[in-house]
Amino acid sequence: MRKKIFKRLALAIAIGAAGVSASHVALANHAWGSYHWARSTPQFTLKLGNNLTTSAWTARLNQSSNDWNAGNTPVLTAIVAGGTSARTCKMVPGTTQVCNASYGNNGWLGLASININGDHITQGTAKMNDTYFNAATYNNVNEREHVMCQEVAHTFGLGHQSEDGSSQNSCMDYFSNTGAYATSTVSTKPNAHDFSLLNSIYSHLDSTSTVAATPGTVGPAAKGGANVDISDDPNSWGALMKQSANGRASTYQRHNDDGSVTLTHVFWTNEAVASCPSCDHRRQYWDSH
Repeated sequence: MRKKIFKRLALAIAIGAAGVSASHVALANHAWGSYHWARSTPQFTLKLGNNLTTSAWTARLNQSSNDWNAGNTPVLTAIVAGGTSARTCKMVPGTTQVCNASYGNNGWLGLASININGDHITQGTAKMNDTYFNAATYNNVNEREHVMCQEVAHTFGLGHQSEDGSSQNSCMDYFSNTGAYATSTVSTKPNAHDFSLLNSIYSHLDSTSTVAATPGTVGPAAKGGANVDISDDPNSWGALMKQSANGRASTYQRHNDDGSVTLTHVFWTNEAVASCPSCDHRRQYWDSH
């Protein structure tokens, strides 16, 4: 199992590295590996657990859900009551749990994690770090929308259209809606290429489902085992597998006791990468405490 997953991830990393130097290459395929929710119907609804603690974030989740639902893809979203706490943001099988909290001065703005068995996503979380979003640099509606839209979509199986800071006018790029661009709405919503890729990722049906049709109802493959959650300790992310050239995007992988794998996308702040783009940024923060 581990050898198979490493081969798939190595291929995804090679494709991503080839796309860094030219935006049009990156646009060819920005799936997060081959990972997808298993489902046996042409269209399915992924429940987004609302563990958000402020109206500002709830509005951003509502907008992101509506924007992704407008794409005529197999993936629909529905916002439901949260199944965890904002602080711990634990995974709930068959769902994506969405959370915000002041997670600390740890360098990251947004963090998305998925738990996988083989190619199938079984559960996910999307976290927004208020330690930074409550600060003037990032506290604007467009940066919040950009990050919310992106972190939720990572749990669909989407990666980034571009990681070089340029705008593809998609929330799946790494444009920064801050400073002089704080009032700009570019890169705050999915675009046609995002929808096209979702149609491609979900062009086949599965014999089982890892999606919760109703609360507490999931296929056997979606039932998580021990230690699948990501904690406040960045060492819980596992090994650094890929990092963008400018250092703002990192992907980590951890093997779990139950044989599943947890993958985590990290969206770093501008400040975290300023001194050392090539560093594993969690070391800059965690090792200093």
